[in-house]
Amino acid sequence: MLLSLVLHTYSMRYVLPTALMMGTAPTYVLAWGAWRLLSTLLPARVYHEVDDRLYTLYQSMVLFFFENYTGVQIILYGDLPKNKENVVYISNHQCTVDWIIADMLAVRQNALGHVRYVLKDGLKWLPLYGWYFSQHGGVYVKRSAKFNERKMRNKLQAQIKAGTPMYLVIFPEGTRYNPELPKTIADSQSYADKAGLAVLKHVLTPRVKATHVAIDSMRTYLDAVYDITVAYEGTVDQKGQRKVAPSMTDFLCKECPRIHIYVDRIALKDIPEEQMYMRRWLHERFEIKDKLLIEFYDAKDSKRRNKFPGKCVRSKLSLKKTLPSLLFLSGLTVSMLLTESGRKLYVKTWLYGTLIGCLWVSVKA
Repeated sequence: MLLSLVLHTYSMRYVLPTALMMGTAPTYVLAWGAWRLLSTLLPARVYHEVDDRLYTLYQSMVLFFFENYTGVQIILYGDLPKNKENVVYISNHQCTVDWIIADMLAVRQNALGHVRYVLKDGLKWLPLYGWYFSQHGGVYVKRSAKFNERKMRNKLQAQIKAGTPMYLVIFPEGTRYNPELPKTIADSQSYADKAGLAVLKHVLTPRVKATHVAIDSMRTYLDAVYDITVAYEGTVDQKGQRKVAPSMTDFLCKECPRIHIYVDRIALKDIPEEQMYMRRWLHERFEIKDKLLIEFYDAKDSKRRNKFPGKCVRSKLSLKKTLPSLLFLSGLTVSMLLTESGRKLYVKTWLYGTLIGCLWVSVKA
């Protein structure tokens, strides 16, 4: 009985946040859909300005749970500018929380609404979210030979033409680094070795195509490239071996006490233009990441573990930036659910929104 109660209490730590984040999704999609229809006769720039504000509203609520609710400590290293910029953001990838890390950095630059993702193609089928991410400027890509360079380039150039602020997030590894999948790691290392590239330990060999298309398409529009290295504290077992990074569920259950984020701002003039040379440059950037993570996980001196080298700053997100969004969206959703017509509209949004979204992404995304 006591064990059951403990497990129930533990599960509630993520059930409530998940229910609120997903439960407000139809309300958000209705608000966005209304604006999408109203803005059809307006310039694309005007649509994107309001869409970015709406996205900021929803993602601020998400950050309430992932930062304020969990109490996680965000420890920043390197040179994150205080002001918003047009950037391509490249990062190591180890879990779904990595998506939220981009939000955590963007909100500290007042650029939360400008975050857009390069995502693997299968995610476009997510109910409501998959369709909306594409509408917000996200790009779905297929791997290897199926990668459609022209489609990605055209979408990015259309957004530049509309003057859309850009905070484009790319995970060049293409899949997550997972210590429980040694074959994936071994295949990645074997590929690097055969290509004459340095073999990496704590990251996978990066793929250059999406990064090259993004930077090449927007080179004159971008201010910089942010090279981000992320480490989750508490991901080492008793034997000193690296464990799987926390899932969103684990994270909301407060299983990660601190996130260490190293930011390296790179000027465009320091990045090669040709894909062949950019591939080498990107791999060198991941070699730097690997050295940082080796220091974090494997340093012989235990005092040097669980931190990156150099000065750091503990950054706390104010409730003023997150709580109002939570109260507004949850209040709006509750008011809708209090009436029979509102409940019907809510359910229809889930059903028809998902159906229409799937039809749209099957043709457009």
